[in-house]
Amino acid sequence: DTSPIAMAALSTVATPLTAVRGSSFAGARVRSKAVAAAGPARRVVATRAAAGETIITVEKPLGVNLKASNKGVSGGVEIASARGNAAKAGLKAGDYVVYTSSFFGDELWPADQLGFVRSALNACPNQVDFVIVRDAKIAATVDVKRLPKRPSPPRFGGRKLSAAQKERATHVCVDCGYVYTLPTPFGEQGKDYKCPQCNAPRSRFANYDPETGKASGGAASNAPLITTAATVIGVVGIGYYLAQLL
Repeated sequence: DTSPIAMAALSTVATPLTAVRGSSFAGARVRSKAVAAAGPARRVVATRAAAGETIITVEKPLGVNLKASNKGVSGGVEIASARGNAAKAGLKAGDYVVYTSSFFGDELWPADQLGFVRSALNACPNQVDFVIVRDAKIAATVDVKRLPKRPSPPRFGGRKLSAAQKERATHVCVDCGYVYTLPTPFGEQGKDYKCPQCNAPRSRFANYDPETGKASGGAASNAPLITTAATVIGVVGIGYYLAQLL
């Protein structure tokens, strides 16, 4: 039916959908993309900070207090006070928290529940990433309960270490490049210690030079030795097999 009344009704129904899409949180890294009428909308998750949001990394001890917030569509969490490392990193009271590091620090999780966020921050073994919003108008469009998880910002490959981190950067995971900068010396970590970024065992860490960015010893030298040994064993085995044939 293409009558004026039907067209007006269609326009009335379509307007809220357009408004929601147009007012979606600019920093949520979620983009709704229209597809065929019969198919669902598709989400595209980016990995970089967008306009309206700021990513701040804070070393432990954090020195941050959180409280429930009513700034977003479905509430959420905001910074109640920041001191120590949190203040030095740039967090401020009133910052609306959209994401924080997960329990293992390998992902960013939506900050939708105060108790859950506190538990994740306490469990996170390394620095904690906060994705915050300071623009009240943008924060008012954020629905943290509908946001997807995000990849954690890379801990290596161009991420500059602070002076304090360089002093503690003694080891690196050869599987993913995670640089160990925790206050506890690496040698005091138990045998069950695992890389917080890729879950590799303690044996996969090598000595690390923060000035050159190169690994040495440990797992860094084990791989070539294993390969060489395997090659020698293979050659010997082939020789033995040929000798049996002759």
